[in-house]
Amino acid sequence: MMVGDKINYKDALESVACNLCGSDDYEIIFPSRYDNIRPNDIAQIFRSSGDEILLDQLVLCKQCGLKYLNPRLPQGLILEGYSNGTDETFVSQVQARERVFSKSLDFIERFVSHRGQILDVGTAGGSFLGIAKQRGWEVAGCEPNYWLSEWGRKRYGIPIKTGTIFDMELEDTSFDVVTLWDVLEHAPDPKAVLNECNRILKPGGLLVVNYPDIDSLIARLMGRKWVFLLSVHLYYFTLETMRKILQLSGFQVLKHKRHWQSLELGYVLMRMKPYIKWASQCGTILANTLRIKNVQFPYWMGQSLIVARKEDVTQGEFKND
Repeated sequence: MMVGDKINYKDALESVACNLCGSDDYEIIFPSRYDNIRPNDIAQIFRSSGDEILLDQLVLCKQCGLKYLNPRLPQGLILEGYSNGTDETFVSQVQARERVFSKSLDFIERFVSHRGQILDVGTAGGSFLGIAKQRGWEVAGCEPNYWLSEWGRKRYGIPIKTGTIFDMELEDTSFDVVTLWDVLEHAPDPKAVLNECNRILKPGGLLVVNYPDIDSLIARLMGRKWVFLLSVHLYYFTLETMRKILQLSGFQVLKHKRHWQSLELGYVLMRMKPYIKWASQCGTILANTLRIKNVQFPYWMGQSLIVARKEDVTQGEFKND
């Protein structure tokens, strides 16, 4: 089955076990709503600016507390979906993203003694690596989407491998820092990604993970209307489950904090439309009237940032703390 084909979404789904503890004992948080209209073009769903509201079934693992989609599309189909299509909407916000990443790199550099080798996994258009390169870091990245990876190579002149971290065939202990900006919740197998990050990090190396926290106050207040409940997000971490999966993968959390982002006001209002249509429309009219739609707007909708260090210990079996 090719991604470009129009498929019956429900017929393609498969059941998966908990990625954190391996259990298949779960309870349903949100039932599926497949009767609602959704595109059957998988490449459209899995673009970087994908905003398809969650219609899949969200479950809670009774053993460890991880929340994830079950059933879901097979891993192969998901990766194919990420690889195809263009995303002009995503790269339209490049200046705002560069500004946020510059501040983020300021924060990361507090934890390192020197600017060495840095890998950005799922780098999209490469904006983080572009900023890091300007600072004197040796940079590398991977991005499954053909169009975005080529866009990043041309804009920043940096090496971006089209594919996943596993396609890079990297040597052991070859990086000082590995970053995952809004990536882990998209990964079909987050634990495998983290184990690979551990393998390629130098002893004591840093892992930086940015993710939407489903236990954040705003997520709990918004319920099913939380803006990060999307079909493109396969896993929904809390601070507790993120700590568990990092520990299981050989990392010690050093710092956890809220992660603020900035995007143009007009873009934020556009992305708001599927959730609060009237507010999006009224806000867009006002922003156009006042000519402020291109003003960069800081916001926090539950995103968290974790800095962790690779531990020099042998990985053990999962324990439900």
